[in-house]
Amino acid sequence: MIGRKNIGGRATPVFLVLLMLGFFFATYNLITLVLHNRSSGYDNSDRGSLSMLHDPITRMPERVKKQETVRLPFHVALTATDGPYNQWQCRIMYYWYKKVKDMPGSDMGGFTRVLHSGVPDKLMDEIPTYVVDPLPAGLDRGYVVLNRPWAFVQWLEKATIEEEYILMAEPDHVFVRPLPNLARGGYPAAFPFFYIKPAENEKLIRKFYPEEMGPVTNVDPIGNSPVIIKKSMLKKIAPTWMNVSISMKNDPETDKTFGWVLEMYGYAVASALHGVQHILRKDFMIQPPWDLEVGKNFIIHYTYGCDYSLKVGKLTYGKIGEWRFDKRSYLRGPPPRNLSLPPPGVPESVVMLVTKVNEATANIPGWDTV
Repeated sequence: MIGRKNIGGRATPVFLVLLMLGFFFATYNLITLVLHNRSSGYDNSDRGSLSMLHDPITRMPERVKKQETVRLPFHVALTATDGPYNQWQCRIMYYWYKKVKDMPGSDMGGFTRVLHSGVPDKLMDEIPTYVVDPLPAGLDRGYVVLNRPWAFVQWLEKATIEEEYILMAEPDHVFVRPLPNLARGGYPAAFPFFYIKPAENEKLIRKFYPEEMGPVTNVDPIGNSPVIIKKSMLKKIAPTWMNVSISMKNDPETDKTFGWVLEMYGYAVASALHGVQHILRKDFMIQPPWDLEVGKNFIIHYTYGCDYSLKVGKLTYGKIGEWRFDKRSYLRGPPPRNLSLPPPGVPESVVMLVTKVNEATANIPGWDTV
């Protein structure tokens, strides 16, 4: 009896602990099941698992972390105008696409420059191009990137695209490594931008993403590019993306707050309205001069100006440096061949960018004539 009493005395707290653990796991599985059913609306084959554990960096579900054994090529698409500023960037971008496309590890398929000028331009024979119409006159109100979602709507409706997946890219992207398909089934892959902050702009987001759709954290901190996504998903999202972006532009408060990243918020909200959750890949690209090393990242995005002193290679951002590379210095025509390399002390990312630009311009025929 003494032995049984001692056993019983020890068993009671153990039993309570086991009971609490059982309740915890049951509740956890229920919550993750709800989250899973809410977020994977495009791929019914993904609905069988209860596990929705997220990597803190990529937010990738555990069950889709394993690499695909079957190659899933994606089509590279970028929208562009026929202005010289866009043209020279597209030429460099296409050069590096061709350079890395067939390297080991690449899932890159075909390429299309979706030209939203409404008429062909001088690069039609150099770069695979599909011409679509711009928005009706005055609708973009001087915000040219508002044509981007409308361009994708037209292209997806009319063009023949062999690949099941699409990479939405931009003219100022330089491929530094062969890019695999980072998407997993019903989960597109996207780059998280530090300046896209849906939660901090909840008042504005709620104008377009009502509370009944779920928490504002459903809106990913992304733009439309770079994103690798199933073609079927993008066909559904693109019209919503266009309508949301136009609505945001027509709302004075939203337009003033979001400014030049308004269309990025438009895509983030539109994809959330369709229940799409993105895998957030910080290794998708780097943005010099803030990202210092190329590492194992895939794309250099040269949207920021790079300004440095000559003596110690010190960043002078906000002030024109003694050495600089800024795409906006070449609004009316292409940069010259053989740009000077950065001074000692400048980060690897900037050196790599200028080296890549120089290689492209040295090998693109007639660089100074288009």
